[in-house]
Amino acid sequence: MAVDDDLLMKNPFGFELVGVIYNTEKTRLAITREQMNKFLKFIHDDNIYCKYYEAIYILFHTGMRISEFCGLTLKDIDLENRIIDINHQVQRFRSGKYDICPTKTSAGTRKLPMTEEVYQMFRSLVENRPTDLPEVIVKGYAGFLIRDKDGMPEVALHWELRFLHAVKRYNDIYKIQMPSITPHVCRHTYCSNQARARMNPKTLQYLMGHSEISVTMDVYTHLGLDDAKDEIIRLKELEDARKEINNIERDTMRSMESQFKYI
Repeated sequence: MAVDDDLLMKNPFGFELVGVIYNTEKTRLAITREQMNKFLKFIHDDNIYCKYYEAIYILFHTGMRISEFCGLTLKDIDLENRIIDINHQVQRFRSGKYDICPTKTSAGTRKLPMTEEVYQMFRSLVENRPTDLPEVIVKGYAGFLIRDKDGMPEVALHWELRFLHAVKRYNDIYKIQMPSITPHVCRHTYCSNQARARMNPKTLQYLMGHSEISVTMDVYTHLGLDDAKDEIIRLKELEDARKEINNIERDTMRSMESQFKYI
């Protein structure tokens, strides 16, 4: 069995499981933007975990699956055009064997544009990539961005443990506790943040690599009361702005008509 961050969604038994697993996750997969920012600041400032800041920032701001991130090679990161080419993922089996697999679904194969901040994170990772490690080849892939001490590509388990220990360290320091954060939580937090920003659902579906739009839309339907209030305020402000523009245009037309009247 491969070590991966995704839950088993196929039912090997005779009773229905998917609905239960799918619905109960909705309340715990994403953290708030405030929690995300506090956690990122902690990682940035901490003398132990600061070396993981760029990678964790990228996970929170791209929505990549952790196995996709671990599979990234230098060839997949186009800094000139600021594009991330996601076309495979890396997994490690319990036997210790590594494998390069296709993306989770055909929709998972995609190209992600980098924001300025994500670009800076990738540039830092590329420039500071250790040169004293062996360049291993796994099924024809080489130049892995993130490697362990033996030069092998890191896998999901590395990051699961790092997040676990980082959250524990955070909660040992601060009175207000941080909820459980995993690479999968980073992915869903990104999706939630984009939905709250009212990104077009089809665009978000592509960025997330969801094979079905229903998976993406579920994030929109689970937005809460605060999101509804924000949307009402946004629409009211938009309507007020439109009225102001109409008033300016009307006054301008009247002024122009008055000037032509005396010509």
